Amino acid sequence: MVLPIEAEHRAKRRALRLCQEHLRKVMDVYRKVMQLVDAFADENCSLLSTLYEEVERLGDEVDDSKRTVAQELVEIGAILLNREDFLRFTDVTSEIADFCKGIAFRVSQLTERGWSVPLNLRKETSNLAGAVFDVFTKLRDTFLMLNYGSPKVLEKAKDVEVAERKVDNMYRELEMNILNSEMGIPTLLLMRDIIQLLEDTADRIEDAADATRILAFAI
Repeated sequence: MVLPIEAEHRAKRRALRLCQEHLRKVMDVYRKVMQLVDAFADENCSLLSTLYEEVERLGDEVDDSKRTVAQELVEIGAILLNREDFLRFTDVTSEIADFCKGIAFRVSQLTERGWSVPLNLRKETSNLAGAVFDVFTKLRDTFLMLNYGSPKVLEKAKDVEVAERKVDNMYRELEMNILNSEMGIPTLLLMRDIIQLLEDTADRIEDAADATRILAFAI
């Protein structure tokens, strides 16, 4: 016989596994975006085209994963009192995949149209993408701490905030460099969109860390 408190514990563990798998899929999309931005920096057009297709494919898988998590949480039922907290985490992280598609599309358009971007700006954009990935890895570490209790989660979540502030600083500096460049207006606007989406990604990662904090108090 499974006691109610034991059943709820099992439900929480199942929900955690679902969210962890979803986070892994979102990270896979961002890894491809980071590789795509690196290919852009290196002017590797053939690789860039392949990576763009992979970002689109993996982004669609995240959409499927989001629906799966929602369905699974419905099946778990009312025994899991904080289902909304798990859904919030999934919703926030899913937005990151949408940003990834936006970044990939804009980078591909720059390449297809042959619009020139100075090497230093391409390299700085690649560095920004790498810094965002650092924020992402700290979110993953924070989420894994849910298995060890809320104090560990709160401690790790602070690392996300520190890494996100670094991204903010890099973004502001790069934005000014783009605006001070001699690129044509269409190229400038696309580049500004790309770095804005990267910064938005870091913001959403921080939001996901906040959602993880909320989960920590309910586990």
